[in-house]
Amino acid sequence: MPKITAEEFKFFSDLVKQSSGIALNKGKEYLLESRLSELVKVLGLRSIDELYRKARFNMTPQLKKEIIEAMTTNETYFFRDQHPFNALHKHIIPELIEKNKDKRTMRFWSAACSTGQEPYSIALLILEHFPQLSSWKVEILATDISYKAVKKGQDGRYTQVEANRGLPITLLIKYFKQQGAFWMINEKVKRLVRFKTMNLLGPFTGVGTFDVIFCRYVLIYFDLETKKKILEKLVKVLNPGGYLFLGATETPVGLPPNMKRVMFGRAVCWKKQS
Repeated sequence: MPKITAEEFKFFSDLVKQSSGIALNKGKEYLLESRLSELVKVLGLRSIDELYRKARFNMTPQLKKEIIEAMTTNETYFFRDQHPFNALHKHIIPELIEKNKDKRTMRFWSAACSTGQEPYSIALLILEHFPQLSSWKVEILATDISYKAVKKGQDGRYTQVEANRGLPITLLIKYFKQQGAFWMINEKVKRLVRFKTMNLLGPFTGVGTFDVIFCRYVLIYFDLETKKKILEKLVKVLNPGGYLFLGATETPVGLPPNMKRVMFGRAVCWKKQS
């Protein structure tokens, strides 16, 4: 017998959709059930039914946060897909160095950064290949809806398995320090990255504008209308001549005509026309 009723599924999927934009359509009962079963254990409750009654009749901001946290996916690894990082190294950063040489600033945004491997990959790339940027103001903003993922990113503390996924051994030895069973990223790398919890459904006030935005493998969880709204907001905070990277399997919906598809080798991105 399923642990989750149709009424409970509707309640939790509506709550998740409204709070995070993640669309859990029919057929995702098992996913919701497995994630909430874990939360039930953590909260010391007896069943999903007890969690449902607590959420429905005695919801607190903390409980709502825990439910949304349980439903967010934090799959990531260093230099994921590699091709976007090759494009940054060989084409985009050299182009931005020339373009921004007067103001000497460069800003990146890793939206839906999960536990930080993506923004740290950008930072490692900059430190390793562009020493001339040490005198520039370079900032990588890293945001995610999950406060636990953001905290882990801020700590810069990774297991051996996480460190092995995508990270060349030379970079591991050069920029990380072993601490028991974990690898700690060094302060030089950390200084380039600023972490912040942020919901892409909310306003983008105070984030500023960016030369490059990575928003990968998050739009797949939203419905069409939500995707369009998020893409519109991302384009607004992208500088003219700036680049937007989506996940390899993601197709942009409703991008304005001033966003032109560009390919660098096997990397596909969208460039904002001046």
